[in-house]
Amino acid sequence: MTTAFYTHSDCQRHEMGEWHPETPLRLQAIEDQLISSRIDQFVDRREAPLADLADIERVHTANAVSLIRDSAAALAESGAAHYPLDGDTSINQHSWKAALRAAGAAVAATDAVISGELENAFCSVRPPGHHATPTTPMGFCLFNNVAIAARHAIDVHGLERVAIVDFDVHHGNGTEEAFKHDPRVLMVSFFQHPFYPFSGADPAEPHILNEPLPAYTAGDVVRKLVTDKWLPALHAHRPQMIFISAGFDAHREDDMGQMALVEADYAWMTKQIMDVARQHSSGRIVSCLEGGYNLSALGRSVVAHLKVLADLD
Repeated sequence: MTTAFYTHSDCQRHEMGEWHPETPLRLQAIEDQLISSRIDQFVDRREAPLADLADIERVHTANAVSLIRDSAAALAESGAAHYPLDGDTSINQHSWKAALRAAGAAVAATDAVISGELENAFCSVRPPGHHATPTTPMGFCLFNNVAIAARHAIDVHGLERVAIVDFDVHHGNGTEEAFKHDPRVLMVSFFQHPFYPFSGADPAEPHILNEPLPAYTAGDVVRKLVTDKWLPALHAHRPQMIFISAGFDAHREDDMGQMALVEADYAWMTKQIMDVARQHSSGRIVSCLEGGYNLSALGRSVVAHLKVLADLD
């Protein structure tokens, strides 16, 4: 079994302005660290295909899809640089194709993992996804890549139970919205609170396990939370596949949040998730990049995550 690394150059053509922290340089930082750590030779590099509209519309409304598609087309025709979707999310003429590549990577990885061709995969893609609700792009996110992949696993492959693990510093409100009425999908997450998008702290459905944490929370607290809360819930759910919203902005060097994780914490969490997957899911994991805005910390953290996925650490 192998670990795949999905990406595409189209994902670097989407940009929201030189000032914006969700920059194409994020993917380059990951590439640089893969090379310097010498693990690039141990992963199966694959190009992300374009997602089919049917894949996206299992999660997103037709209006949400057409907003991105038509706005990007209008930018290409007018020559304008950007179209704002909200105060911190915009698109350029390349964003539609980038979003299709990001979702397409998650779907293709899901297909390859379920078929047994791969044990697991990491999708180094952007735009990220976990804030995008079925109706609304927001929070740097256009389409919800992990939600699209999880829905594909259920609706196309017939899986009966899947889990989504979200360790981004922000609450994955879009993912929760997509599955809040579907107990086949267990979602476990922690996130800084109070913090954008200012959701997730209220009681949720039994299959949505949100764990809000205060600013400056460090790895020892997160590890205890994973051990005491996440792992019992995951084992009880017995997921047939696990998806990861892999945000690395809870790193102590990342100014986007105020948490204090380090690379070893991401490696440890990945190991726990892999143990659950090997017990219940034949090892099947698809991980998709979410946040992470300090370029050095992002690259190092992704390498730590990948080393565990690929059994190199």
